[in-house]
Amino acid sequence: MKKILKRFARSALGPLVHWLPASWRFAAYSRAIRCETQLPAKMVLKLAETREELEACFHLLHEAYVDAGFMKPDASGLRATVYHALPTTSTLLCRSGDRVVATVSLIRESAMGFPMQRIFDIAAIRETGGNIAEVSALAIDPRFRSASGRILLPLLKFMYEYAARQFDTRHLVIAVNPRHIGFYEAILCFKRLKQSTVAHYDFVNGAPAVGAHVDLSAALPAFRRRYHGQPPEKNLYQYFTSVKLPNIQWPIKRFHTTTDPVMTPALIDYFFNERTQAFATLRLRELMLLHSIYDLPTYKSVLPPVPDDAPRSEMRRRTHRRFSVRCPGEFSTRQFGIRRNFELTVFECSATGFRAHSTNRLPAGSTGTVILELGAADWSVMRVTVLRLGSQDRHIALIRIDLDDLAWRKFVGALGKASTHGDLEEATRFV
Repeated sequence: MKKILKRFARSALGPLVHWLPASWRFAAYSRAIRCETQLPAKMVLKLAETREELEACFHLLHEAYVDAGFMKPDASGLRATVYHALPTTSTLLCRSGDRVVATVSLIRESAMGFPMQRIFDIAAIRETGGNIAEVSALAIDPRFRSASGRILLPLLKFMYEYAARQFDTRHLVIAVNPRHIGFYEAILCFKRLKQSTVAHYDFVNGAPAVGAHVDLSAALPAFRRRYHGQPPEKNLYQYFTSVKLPNIQWPIKRFHTTTDPVMTPALIDYFFNERTQAFATLRLRELMLLHSIYDLPTYKSVLPPVPDDAPRSEMRRRTHRRFSVRCPGEFSTRQFGIRRNFELTVFECSATGFRAHSTNRLPAGSTGTVILELGAADWSVMRVTVLRLGSQDRHIALIRIDLDDLAWRKFVGALGKASTHGDLEEATRFV
C-alpha cells in the first residue's frame, strides 16, 4: 500500500488527490491496482498459529512501525501488544516460501475493547448490532515493496473473507494516518467517522489518525456499483466476492466457532513476559479483565498476579462461560394447534442456553424443539423455551435449554476445556 501511495506522492497529482471529488479520487487510485487471480504457488495466506509465524509477524510489524515513526525501537525487535494476546484477535499473514512478507490483525470487540475506541466514538456503530472488529497492525516486508500491490490486494481479500466467513464480523473499523485514508475510502468503501482527525494518537507514538468504518452487511451493493463496468483486473468487487484463491489456507475446524485463538499459555509467556514487556505496562483494569478473559487455570501462572488490594468488583463473575459460535438451526413450536417452524442462527451459547438471531421473530414464552448444526457432522436436538426478545433488535432471542442431549453437553464441554482452536480439535476426538 505504501508503494501505491508513494507513487501518487511522487506525481503532480499526489499532493492534490485527497482534495479531488470522490469519482476522481477513485479513478486516480484505481489506476494503481491490479487484481491477480493466479498467485505463485509458494505464496500462502493463512492464520498465524505457530511461535515462528507469530514472531515473524510481530517482527515485521515492529520494523514497519519504527520506519513510519509509529513507535520507538524496542529491544525485542517485536511489536506485540496486549490485544495480540486476546483469544478474540486473529493475526493473518502472507508467506512467500518460508518468509512472512505481510501481516494484518483483526481485533474483535471483547471485554477489553480495541485500541481505537480510546479516542473514537463508535456508539452509533455498536447500536446497529453485529460484531465489530478493528483492522490493525498492517505491514509489508520492505524487500517485497516492489510487489506490494500484488501482496496487499490478496491479503485484503483474505481479510475480508476471513471477517465475513470465519470471524462473524459485521463491522470493520480502522484508525489510519490521514495521508492513507483516501485509499480506504476510494478503493474499499470505508466511510469516515463523524469525529474529526485526532492529532495525537498514543497507540502509534502520537501520530495523527482518522477513524473510518465499513458495514459488511450493507456495503456490498455500494461496492458493486463502484466497480460496475471495470475490467476484471480492476474489479475489486468480483475479486473479493467471486474469485477463489487456492493460496488461502483456512483453519481446520470441527465446530462452527467464530474465533481462532492460538495463544497457548506457553506462547503468552514467551511473547508477553519473556520477549516483550507488554504485560508489565498493563493498567489495573486491563490486568483484571485479562484474568477474567483467560479464566482457565492453565493461564493463571503466566498472567501477572492481581494485587491483593484490587477491587474485586472489577472482575466479571460468570456462572456459565459463554462461547462465540455460528450454528444454524430450526426452532419448532405449536401455536393454537398449528405447527410453526423458524430458521435461526445461534451466535452465543453456554451450557444452559443461547442467544440466536431469526429472520422471523420467535414467539416469546413459547416452548418447542430446536435442531442445531454444531459442526459439519455434529447435530443436537433439544427441548427449549424462548425467554424473551432483544430490547433493540426483536429478531434476537434469549433461549433457555430445558432438556439438552449428549451432543450438546459434549459440545459445550469441549469448548470449556479448550484454550486454542488447535486443542479444541483434540478435545472433540471423542464426540
